[in-house]
Amino acid sequence: MKSDRDRIAALIRTIPDFPKKGIMFRDVTTLILDHSGLTRTGEIMCEQARVLRPDKIIGIESRGFIFGTLVAKGLESGLVLARKKGKLPGKTIQHTYDLEYGQDTLEIHVDAIKPGERCLIVDDLLATGGTAEAAACLVEKMGGKVIGCSFVVNLPELGGHKKLAHYPLNWIVDFEGH
Repeated sequence: MKSDRDRIAALIRTIPDFPKKGIMFRDVTTLILDHSGLTRTGEIMCEQARVLRPDKIIGIESRGFIFGTLVAKGLESGLVLARKKGKLPGKTIQHTYDLEYGQDTLEIHVDAIKPGERCLIVDDLLATGGTAEAAACLVEKMGGKVIGCSFVVNLPELGGHKKLAHYPLNWIVDFEGH
């Protein structure tokens, strides 16, 4: 009999050579399509995070909004949206970070996190860890405390789990290969 993790992994489609040749893209949209798989994913993420007692869940654009909503609902926490530059309508705080080829900027509303609030960062996938690290920097700039990071998928060969090792990390499935 398959474990929950095996069933969830089987629902995640792999698309070779996307967005460029040599990349094995792990597509969670097929997991999201499956009601029982999506529900169980949310339950597992909540089980992993419950002991951390977060006040706020930080959902990273865009699939992190989906999984962050599941965790926020399950743990009765607030949800903060961490978005790409220029997507939030109010006053924001920004953090610019390096990508493999260039830079990007992540933003959070300035009134979304109060000093001392316990924040859990949630996204669909942990690759290099740069975006989650940028979200953590924003939380800390605002006086919040990053109490951990939660992902559906970890790509261990890309090393994000090492970059974020100073935070408690949880994920459901590992996929080897780029």
